[in-house]
Amino acid sequence: MKNTISKTLLLACLLVLAPLSFALTLQEAKNEGLVGELRNGYVGLVVASAPAEVVSLTRDINNQRRELYQQIARQNSISVEQVAALAFEKAVAATPAGQYLQDASGSWVEK
Repeated sequence: MKNTISKTLLLACLLVLAPLSFALTLQEAKNEGLVGELRNGYVGLVVASAPAEVVSLTRDINNQRRELYQQIARQNSISVEQVAALAFEKAVAATPAGQYLQDASGSWVEK
């Protein structure tokens, strides 16, 4: 079952991380150090004074992730929090050096 969840989660993450029709993509925002992966499976602003475009992008990405997590949770009879935790594990593995992750204390750390 965990393998099925893992494959579904990987596919969902790929869909969420796919380029969007924004002037700035999620990957670009991550590369610029504006956005990072939160421990709760969502993305957050690394820079509090990020441009409105980045704030909007972050909100949209998190809404998409929430919908996907809910769908995966329903399909696998697990909680959304469990799906989000697995998504964070996948995000940590997929995050290249130089991008930001939230550590256990809630601080941003560069990978």
